[in-house]
Amino acid sequence: MGSWHQQLHDRIECTDGPAVIAYWDDGEASSEQDGETRTHDWHRHLRGQVYCIESGLVHIRTRYGSWLLPPHRAGWMPPGELHTVSVSGAMSGWGLFLAPAACAGLPGRPCVLGTSELMRALVRRASEWSLAEHLPPEQERVCAVLLDELRRAPQEPLHLPMPVDRRLLRIAHAVLKAPQDNRSLESWAGHAGLSARSLSRLFRSETALSFAQWRQQARLSCALERLAEGMPVAQVAEATGYASTSAFIVMFRRACGQSPARYFERASTAA
Repeated sequence: MGSWHQQLHDRIECTDGPAVIAYWDDGEASSEQDGETRTHDWHRHLRGQVYCIESGLVHIRTRYGSWLLPPHRAGWMPPGELHTVSVSGAMSGWGLFLAPAACAGLPGRPCVLGTSELMRALVRRASEWSLAEHLPPEQERVCAVLLDELRRAPQEPLHLPMPVDRRLLRIAHAVLKAPQDNRSLESWAGHAGLSARSLSRLFRSETALSFAQWRQQARLSCALERLAEGMPVAQVAEATGYASTSAFIVMFRRACGQSPARYFERASTAA
């Protein structure tokens, strides 16, 4: 590990020092790993963590479930939260490590946040600073604006809560493996040895979603992964169990506020 990276590691695992530590990675070092998947096993950080990818795919698992981080959305991980990270392909992007006191006003659970051009520009500026123990007043002001942008950022519906009950978990994994499977609630209940009423009650109790809502969220997660890999919308609609492309686009727009093309257009136009 180089001296700068060692210094960065030492800083981010210490709650003292600057409230905000930023980094920017243009991806040159990972270009040879294009197409590979790297997994970082369960771990936690003393500081809160924000990370946004410009290219590549990131899957995150926490005790609350899992989610996919597509390009130009920021993942938020509160201080001390145990998580795993899987990175697919050559990744570029940026990140922040926030002292616990600077995390006030940010969500108490892991989530996905929307980003803005101002946020991106502020991170780029902060990533150029040396890893000093204290920031001068002008840099502190930049950090204050950046934290304001993070607190105002909208949360995006990309989290997939996972049940704990082993019967429900078996159904959940089956849905994720074959999101096009359109069998009914009653059929899934029989598969798990439950009544339809029990399955419905347990799913809502453990995920705060009905089974139909959870399956739609699971399909959205699978769809985002395929869209980010460049699969055509019509093929994604079929692969996730929708009767038509238009029905899939209606669902996607309702969940994400944009059509699939608009949602990912920044990935192809960002500098």
